[in-house]
Amino acid sequence: MYRDVVTVAKSVYRISMVLPSFRLAYLFARLSGPLTKIVAQSIGAEGFGMLIDNELVPGVRLYAVTTASYLDLRRRGVDVSALRYEDLVARPVDMCRVVLEFCHLPVSLAELAVRAFDVDSQRNSILAESVVGHFKEPELTERKKAALNELLKKYKVPLIGEPSILEGTLSCC
Repeated sequence: MYRDVVTVAKSVYRISMVLPSFRLAYLFARLSGPLTKIVAQSIGAEGFGMLIDNELVPGVRLYAVTTASYLDLRRRGVDVSALRYEDLVARPVDMCRVVLEFCHLPVSLAELAVRAFDVDSQRNSILAESVVGHFKEPELTERKKAALNELLKKYKVPLIGEPSILEGTLSCC
């Protein structure tokens, strides 16, 4: 499953506000690339240690790495498909039917599957929406957008402001 790159970046930023190691990595990343690499390795985020110039970079990089990996799998002939979060939210029952059919499961379970969306799956954790939802999201300025698009270009994935429906995405339409 994938979602809009800016939404991912803002979500990763909010999560960083409640995870101490992650927060340290964010703060160090604005000061020192090598120090950030050490912190990133300590929390299992190998390859994410780098100097950053804005708070949306880590989330955009996460999106870029995972999206590029998915596209590479498809190019190499691996039978893998994607699901776009925005489609699931816009048409939950229809998209659940598509997913169930794709998985060769009874589409009659779609209504039951949709009811699970009414509950925050992280409700009993520090990542609950009631916790992370209180943090102000960073603003996406034109300067930040240009810098983030340069990062996305390096990974050869859709840019901010471009259509971002990946090949192989399941659809109900």
